[in-house]
Amino acid sequence: MTPEREIWDAGLQSERTRLAWVRTAVALAAGGLGAAGLSLRHGLPVLAMVVFALAALCGAVLLIRTGARFRRVQEALHGGKPLSPGLDVLFAWLGTMCVVAGAITFVLAIR
Repeated sequence: MTPEREIWDAGLQSERTRLAWVRTAVALAAGGLGAAGLSLRHGLPVLAMVVFALAALCGAVLLIRTGARFRRVQEALHGGKPLSPGLDVLFAWLGTMCVVAGAITFVLAIR
């Protein structure tokens, strides 16, 4: 049996994973932009607006990189090679931490 047949499943796992990355990216981008706008309109500290905008930027970068990541995953799966998380995981983590920091700043500012 070839390495491709051993690990390859005919299901749509990689497509579902791609959609999960797209949902994460869109949530970061749209949520970050919306929260940055709210912070600006309500006169919250600049820090809140900056970290929310950075979260939106991370989401946009993830969205742009999704197609290339999907191709890398497909090549690795079909070639029997190990997957490397690369920069995508870093951008997702950084965007999430920015949302957390912005939310904490937001809550502390409105108290």
